[in-house]
Amino acid sequence: MSLKLKGLYVITDDILTPRNSVFEKVEQSLKGGAGIVQLRDKNSDDQTVIDKASKLQQICRKYGAVFILNDKIELAVKLNCDGLHIGKSDHGNFEQIRKNFKGIIGVSCYGDISLAKEFEKKGADYVAFGSFFSSPTKPDSGVVPLDILTKAKEQLNIPICAIGGINSKNITKVMNHNPDMVSLISDIWKSPDIRSRANFYQDQF
Repeated sequence: MSLKLKGLYVITDDILTPRNSVFEKVEQSLKGGAGIVQLRDKNSDDQTVIDKASKLQQICRKYGAVFILNDKIELAVKLNCDGLHIGKSDHGNFEQIRKNFKGIIGVSCYGDISLAKEFEKKGADYVAFGSFFSSPTKPDSGVVPLDILTKAKEQLNIPICAIGGINSKNITKVMNHNPDMVSLISDIWKSPDIRSRANFYQDQF
């Protein structure tokens, strides 16, 4: 795999990166050093997602970054996106997805290392663990202990992403466990200077 799964991983948000500003905000994060961008759009129709994903893929290519589409499996295949990220609802279809999609596949494993090991065997390219702190974007997600990152690093050979409620006050605690990637939503998009905030996080690696 030539694309690098390391460093700051930013995720778009329907409220914090609305359609009229998503491209500009993502580009600012890339200028600050973000290496991975995920389009997470739960509300738009397929055509809107196709338009956004195509443009974001182009912007990511310009910066040598990885573009990942969340959940929309058929669209990721159709658009030949760099990557696809799936959650709980698609865990059961993983083999089929892996057969149809040739790019990077990431899987949310929440707080479950045995699940992560299973997906590594089946061909996942990275796994994500979290939330580690209460998350403004996903208030209902359970909080998992940070040492799961250390345990996962010992037991897995694929890159590991930390997600959920991470901000500038707790990033040091997270980095003590050496994740390969850290995912940010609120703390990046709410910043008055996205580029320098992205730079701050990228400097942690």
